[in-house]
Amino acid sequence: MSLRTKFFALTYDRQMATTERAGLSALRERLLMGTSGDVLEIGAGTGANLPYYGGAVASLTLTEAQPPMLRRLERSATEQYPSAAVLRAPAEDLPFPDHSFDVAVSTLVLCGVDDQARALRELRRVLRPGGRLLFIEHVRAADARTARLQDRMNWLNRIVVCCDCNRPTLESIKAAGFTVTQITDTVLPKTPKFVRPAIAGSAAAPALVRSPPPNG
Repeated sequence: MSLRTKFFALTYDRQMATTERAGLSALRERLLMGTSGDVLEIGAGTGANLPYYGGAVASLTLTEAQPPMLRRLERSATEQYPSAAVLRAPAEDLPFPDHSFDVAVSTLVLCGVDDQARALRELRRVLRPGGRLLFIEHVRAADARTARLQDRMNWLNRIVVCCDCNRPTLESIKAAGFTVTQITDTVLPKTPKFVRPAIAGSAAAPALVRSPPPNG
């Protein structure tokens, strides 16, 4: 466990406070409105999404890979959502059987996982056929000039917030076999220009393919 990881966990809520007030909290609320069934949230951090899970959620499971964040998440869950299951697990190696969840949630997580493709494969695996992936992620800009700026500044982003600001995450979601059902191009307000481009939306895991009946 590095000092940088400890410092990041300690200061995360303060770093994000202005952005949350300027619109990110409202974006979280819209994303999670009406979420139901068995829900998994990966990289749940300090629990910023907890206020937005409603009564239709049958079970809520929260994972977090970093111990300093996990301790803060456990405190938040105890206070705000005591029925939630909280455990340490990286997104690339989820300790759940296939087809365990109706909904998976990733907010500002796929930018920081070590292996984005593997994390998405795991999300697809643990979702039930036709299950939904809900996401808010900052992404590589469509504008070439901004994308070049992101490439130049990514080293700083890694140091300050422990993630990449220039990942083509929407393309990665599609490549993992998800069908994007809703997408909104948005921004993370009150953030540096190279961090600002973002997407919010939902994608469906593949439906179960049934074999045709044998010819009679």
